[in-house]
Amino acid sequence: MNHQDATVEHLNIEALSALADDAPVTMLNLMRFRERSLDGDGSGWDAYLRYSALAIRSIKAQGGTIVWTGTAEAVALGIPDDNRWDYVALVRYPSRRSFIAMMTSADYARANVERENGCAAHTILAIRETYNKLTNTPTKE
Repeated sequence: MNHQDATVEHLNIEALSALADDAPVTMLNLMRFRERSLDGDGSGWDAYLRYSALAIRSIKAQGGTIVWTGTAEAVALGIPDDNRWDYVALVRYPSRRSFIAMMTSADYARANVERENGCAAHTILAIRETYNKLTNTPTKE
């Protein structure tokens, strides 16, 4: 399998494409890091930092922006063993189509090698905004 195939292995293009694409989308990223990077070059966190430095170019090329990141400290509600995450990020894209274009680009495939080296698990949920107190812009729902 080449790296670009690995990039889209779990990408659910069919489900994303079936959603309305009439508004920006925020992607909720949940990450759990490996103790050691698969390539042996530092920790999983180190590999993730290398990934981030490369991936930001692909994100920006599609009009996306990192809105927020944070370190997961504890499961406040839920089953801890089902929710073992180390890091969380919100990344906003102008459309679902732009997210798919980013994820399937050759530039992202090169960055993805570092994500795979560093992440033991990475889940991304597509979020349609229904309320935002931080902006004065009403949502469509």
